[in-house]
Amino acid sequence: MIALSVNLNKIALLRNSRDAANPSVTEHAAMCISAGADGITVHPRPDQRHIRASDCFELAPLLGVEFNIEGNPLAGPCKSQRERVGDYPGFMELVKATKPTQCTLVPDGDTQLTSDHGFDLKKDGDRIAPLISELKQLGIRVSVFMDPIAEQIELARQIGADRIELYTGPYADAVRENLNTDRVFGEFCSAAQLACDIGLGVNAGHDLDLNNLQKFAKLPGLLEVSIGHALTIDAIRIGLANAVVAYQECLSK
Repeated sequence: MIALSVNLNKIALLRNSRDAANPSVTEHAAMCISAGADGITVHPRPDQRHIRASDCFELAPLLGVEFNIEGNPLAGPCKSQRERVGDYPGFMELVKATKPTQCTLVPDGDTQLTSDHGFDLKKDGDRIAPLISELKQLGIRVSVFMDPIAEQIELARQIGADRIELYTGPYADAVRENLNTDRVFGEFCSAAQLACDIGLGVNAGHDLDLNNLQKFAKLPGLLEVSIGHALTIDAIRIGLANAVVAYQECLSK
C-alpha cells in the first residue's frame, strides 16, 4: 500500500502569522494520525518561516508513525531575529538530534518560495554522498528529491540513497492545464520503473491533490506520497480528518 505522509508546514505557517501557540503543530499531527495518516512530514528552513526547529524536537518523541524531515542538507546554522523562535541549528544537526524515520534531501535555497526542482547530482553528488552515509549510519532512511531524469536517478543510487522522492510539480501542472497529461505521466512512470529496477524506493510529492492523486497512485512501485498544501486547503473546506480520509481513498485505502 502507498503511505500518506501529511506535511504540516501550512499549519505552522498559520501559527506563525500570529506568533502564538495556536494552531498547535503537535495537536494537528495527532489529529492526522487519528484520522489514518501513515506519517508526518515537516520541512524546516533556516528562516523558520513555518516549521521551526523546536517543532521537530517536539514531534520526534510523540509520533507512533513515520516521521519524515525534509530540507537542504547543506543549510547551516542561522540566528533567529526573534528570541522566542530560537536559532536554526543547521539541517544536518537538526536531523541528527531528532533522528526521524526518514530524511528527504531537497535542494531548496533561502530565496525559494517552495521546492521547485530536484537535485543535480552531477554537480552536488560529491557533497551529498558523505552526508547520506552519515545519516544512514544513524539508522535514518534517506530519500533524495529528484526530477524524473534517468541519469540523475542512477546517480542517486550510486551515492547511496535508499529512495528518491519524485518532484511532481510538472505532473500537477499538466493535469491542471489538461495538456500532455499522459505523456508527462509516462515520463514519471519510466523514472519510477528505473528506480525500482536499480533498487531504489519511490516516494513522490509536490502539488498532488484530490484531482490528480488517483491517477498518480498507479505509478510503478510508489511507496509514499507527501502532501501538505492541498490537503490543508481541503481541510478548510471539509475538515482535517475528512481530508485525510479523502486522500487515503485516492490511494485506494
